Amino acid sequence: MVRTGRVPLARALSKLGILSRAQATEAIRAGRVRVDGAIVRDPLRPVVPERVRLAVDGQPARRAAWRTILFHKPRGVVTTRRDPGGRRTIYDVLGENGDGLVAVGRLDLASTGLLILTTDTQLAHWITDPANKVPRVYVVTVRGEVTPERAAALPAARVELRKTSKRESHLTVELTQGRNREIRRMFEAIGHEVTRLKRVRIGGLEIGDLEPGAWREITRDELRRSFPQSERSSARPTT
Repeated sequence: MVRTGRVPLARALSKLGILSRAQATEAIRAGRVRVDGAIVRDPLRPVVPERVRLAVDGQPARRAAWRTILFHKPRGVVTTRRDPGGRRTIYDVLGENGDGLVAVGRLDLASTGLLILTTDTQLAHWITDPANKVPRVYVVTVRGEVTPERAAALPAARVELRKTSKRESHLTVELTQGRNREIRRMFEAIGHEVTRLKRVRIGGLEIGDLEPGAWREITRDELRRSFPQSERSSARPTT
């Protein structure tokens, strides 16, 4: 059962999966959003999404159908809906397949690998909440030789030194928090530059044989198997 409650108008539109929070704020301030037929320009106006009629550009704003995908982010694209600098985004890659989906967390421009995109904002918030310690696994290549002692001292949930030489080292790193550029900063702190970074797993979901730029649908049952601890949370995936 989905609980109701007052939330800021911008967040309500984001929860419906039709606009990001930033896009909703912009649309509201531009007078493009109506609440029960009246234009509202305050993004912080409290509303109960389930009890008001919301419209954007004259079109009713309804919750998007439940949908979640796994996407292999290629190198050189950004994890935003639009980029002020004109760089290619994950939504440019996905095209209409990305309509209504929000990215769960981010990968920086030079990183590749697994992204979850969903219409389920409760799921997105649960996965990204540090309190839930959802594991994220990365395959990392760095310049120079990382010794076993240095690898063991890295502030990560788990580090596996797979191969090392004077030229470069290959590691598997598991984190339970998704801070921006955390792995790059971690290795910079011990004098090693990250040259390749690929996320291969989030919780129990793995990238498998997805090629860069490819995606696949996942079901609620697959999500529950991959994040069993979410069943104990009030922010479990909505049904």
